[in-house]
Amino acid sequence: MAGLLNDLLAMLSGGLVGVVLGVVGGGGSILAVPLLVYVVGVQSPHVAIGSSAVAVSASALGNLVAHWRLGNVKWRCAAVFSAAGVIGALAGSAAAQAVDGHKLLSLFGAVMVAVGLFMLRKRGSGGDHGVRLTPATARTLLPMLLGIGLAVGLMSGFFGIGGGFLIVPGLMLATRMPLNFAIGTSLVAVSAFGATTASSYAIAGLVDWRLALVFIAGGVLGGFAGSRMGKELAKRRHVLGVTFASLVIVVGSYILIKGVSAWSA
Repeated sequence: MAGLLNDLLAMLSGGLVGVVLGVVGGGGSILAVPLLVYVVGVQSPHVAIGSSAVAVSASALGNLVAHWRLGNVKWRCAAVFSAAGVIGALAGSAAAQAVDGHKLLSLFGAVMVAVGLFMLRKRGSGGDHGVRLTPATARTLLPMLLGIGLAVGLMSGFFGIGGGFLIVPGLMLATRMPLNFAIGTSLVAVSAFGATTASSYAIAGLVDWRLALVFIAGGVLGGFAGSRMGKELAKRRHVLGVTFASLVIVVGSYILIKGVSAWSA
């Protein structure tokens, strides 16, 4: 009976993340870890992070197909950024597994607060639509793509998050590509970072595969519903974005305050 209840809670939690992704357009996966810990009841923060990484990677891969069809993916930039980030994600996930789970969770709360504040900032939509990684542009683009990719991958692996909130502005900073291309291209990196982190945790036996698959199933269903809702609420997307960012800040603050005792122990 308890297993059935956990599956139901995991599916509902995954559904919530899917709805948020569909309505707001990104960032919803940062709720995966707190939902798994505080709603589903996963006892180990490490298992929650490892399992959520599986779901984050699968979700990004699913969304990538749609952006690919729309022509919003700069594949060469994505390949270089992701290759550097995978190295960072491997290092970050290995380091995180050596940190006490409850301390790691409190750090995750601090990151959530920072992400929420970052989400409240408006992002410009301008940029160079024709930017491409070629032998002629490599001298300028490669150092930025490699450096920023490595840094973002490190954070993504350490906290078990997709990192899209950092990857998108990182790609815009590195290449000056417009927002729509940065969002589409970022999904390649989110998929790669998530898969790398999930693999690292899986090797350590810190992934609950049943839970992850149920969470993904809920996310798929929630994503369909969220996409329909997003079309209906398109004119209010800014308000929804601010509301979601505020929710992330509140949840992050709760986790941070709750985790203070872990550092004093």
